[in-house]
Amino acid sequence: MSRIRSVALGVALAFAVSAPVLAQGAYPTRPIRLVVPYAAGGGTDAIARLVAQGVGERLGQSMVVENNGAAGGNVATQQAAGAPPDGYTVLMANQGPMVVNPHMFKSVKIDPLAAFDPVTMIASASLVVVVPKASPVSTFEQFIEVATKNPGKLSYGSAGNGSASHLAALLLGQIAKINVVHVPYRGAGPALNDLVGGQTDFMITTLPSVVGLVEGGQLKALAVTGKARVSSLPTVPTVAEKGFPSYEATAWYGFAVPKGTPKDIVAKLREATIGAINGPILKERLAAEGATPVGNTAEAFGDMMRAESARWAGVIRESGFKLD
Repeated sequence: MSRIRSVALGVALAFAVSAPVLAQGAYPTRPIRLVVPYAAGGGTDAIARLVAQGVGERLGQSMVVENNGAAGGNVATQQAAGAPPDGYTVLMANQGPMVVNPHMFKSVKIDPLAAFDPVTMIASASLVVVVPKASPVSTFEQFIEVATKNPGKLSYGSAGNGSASHLAALLLGQIAKINVVHVPYRGAGPALNDLVGGQTDFMITTLPSVVGLVEGGQLKALAVTGKARVSSLPTVPTVAEKGFPSYEATAWYGFAVPKGTPKDIVAKLREATIGAINGPILKERLAAEGATPVGNTAEAFGDMMRAESARWAGVIRESGFKLD
């Protein structure tokens, strides 16, 4: 009898040891849903689609992008958090939904940093201050002068409340002491359409969403928001160069999955993502969009998001900006 029990125990242990290996080998067996909490056509969407294609090729299954910019991305983020933690729902995580909205929206129902497990940070990118072709402003100094002399007169669009484009302008307002009017949209795409048409006066937006419009002459680039100039716009100065050395605002993008997703699946997603962003083709395309590949550990990505949450909480608190 004891021998039968020993054999049974041995079989059970064998299955227990091999189960994670089998799970890792089997995943994925169907398309993966990539939730992007912004409308199509913006910088986050552009990066998401580039990376989704590369990751899908490495995993042998398509990664299908779903856009939903409602409520500053809160709706999509909450839906993704409630999905089964099986690796078939991935969130395109960035500033707004992950580290800004909980401090800005009273109605946020989840803590994104607790509701998701980080996978990896995909890339970071500088933003750029742009104005319409018809604008009388052609330099960043002129822009600050006009904004200073006309408090409350200039308006700017953003990809939505809490987006990188909103926060970058909010921070600039505090540091440069200018009073400008925020007009939120459901994504950078529709905001840029109105900017090109002259319905708004300026925008601080991601390079992926605007490089083509700048090169085509529809918009004028005044300054970039990182600490260094970017290769795709080498003649455009940084905001820091133009009298505001403490100013820095960059966009970052990463993958996160619902809390409790098996570690072997997270590891497989991370491996495929790092392979994709460091491949020669995608790396070159990201660089052309003004983005720098990162591919850090899940732990490092989580630490960075917690630090960003504390930083932007202070900016929002000082601004007094709150939404229901």
